[in-house]
Amino acid sequence: MDVVQDQKRIKGSGVKVAYETLRTEILSLALPPGALLDETTLADRFGMSRSPVREALIRLAGEELVVTLANRSTIVAPIDLQSFPKYVEALDIAQRMNTRLAAELRSDADLKAIARQQKAFVAAVASGSQLAMSEANRAFHMAIAEAGKNPFLAAFYDRLLNQGRRMLHLHFDYIEKEHDGYLLTDEHDQMLDAIQAKDVNRADALAHAHTRQFQSSFVEFLKLNYLQGAPAVLGAP
Repeated sequence: MDVVQDQKRIKGSGVKVAYETLRTEILSLALPPGALLDETTLADRFGMSRSPVREALIRLAGEELVVTLANRSTIVAPIDLQSFPKYVEALDIAQRMNTRLAAELRSDADLKAIARQQKAFVAAVASGSQLAMSEANRAFHMAIAEAGKNPFLAAFYDRLLNQGRRMLHLHFDYIEKEHDGYLLTDEHDQMLDAIQAKDVNRADALAHAHTRQFQSSFVEFLKLNYLQGAPAVLGAP
């Protein structure tokens, strides 16, 4: 029994290492959209069998970070630029609703949690790590969602934030280079102030402006990097 448990523990550790490493590389764009993820090559890289690698890829597929093609090969999920306007539309609604509810229903404990996540976000911006910034950004907005007390809206918001992580990475890169990063922390501070003041309408307006700023920066990034017009899908096979 101990041998079996040890084998499961080793396998579980292998899955965790492969999953966390690949997830970090995908979110940071070190593995670009469309990159081939060959199980044998990855198993050799991590020094493990193909089984934990396969399980790690299944977990990543559940997060929509990788996709399996008709020929059964696995690639990093492409970024569909054609769906970006619809994505932003959904994000705007979720962001505004959760922020409005937070301004209306937040408790003192909620305010402390939001402020704590904002402090972590400021530290992440100072570190210059886009991956740390996207992690801290998600935590800040989800702290707001938790303050809104609606688990259904919070879950919808969480999924959208996760789906947009790679686009957010590019957005952060553009903002830091073009605006010295000041917009990244100032907008969050203003949202926190509105929630603290229970100013629902101002919180709504700031959440809306926050989404539009993300949209504008991402579009500008595309213009700068794809002068002849961006492809419909980044990383399409």
